[in-house]
Amino acid sequence: MSIEKVKSYFKQFGRENDILEFETSSATVELAAEAAHVIPARITKTLAFQSGDSCILIAAAGDAKIDNKKFKAEFSMKAKMLSPEETFSLTGHAIGGVCPFAVPDTVKTYTDISLKRFDTVFPAAGSSNSAIELTCDELFQYGNCQKWIDVCKGWEETI
Repeated sequence: MSIEKVKSYFKQFGRENDILEFETSSATVELAAEAAHVIPARITKTLAFQSGDSCILIAAAGDAKIDNKKFKAEFSMKAKMLSPEETFSLTGHAIGGVCPFAVPDTVKTYTDISLKRFDTVFPAAGSSNSAIELTCDELFQYGNCQKWIDVCKGWEETI
């Protein structure tokens, strides 16, 4: 089970017990915000895009949307989201639990600046009823992120 992989991954940081498991689903931004008792923007959604034989993961704020022009400028390719099957196959996480933790080395992860307005954020932790509260710096570190990028839109109105 994917959440077990994520818990095992967080052991190296002494954070495995910080993973929150909810009684209800947290598979969408709205459900996760309700379960974690925070505004939807503080939920970190992790989006999976095709990149050759592997994928790119982008951790972004819950109220952000991919800006296709910015994405193409950053990655020199069109934004093509993976299907649920491709996402699971390439990341090891099912939709609703996709996160940048405990993913194969071939997966490149990025964090979008839409998250930087918050002290802490809530990415999923490998299942559709889990999350972990992290600072943006911790998310970047634990997610083995390549760099901070600016590929989203729609979130500036809610600063």
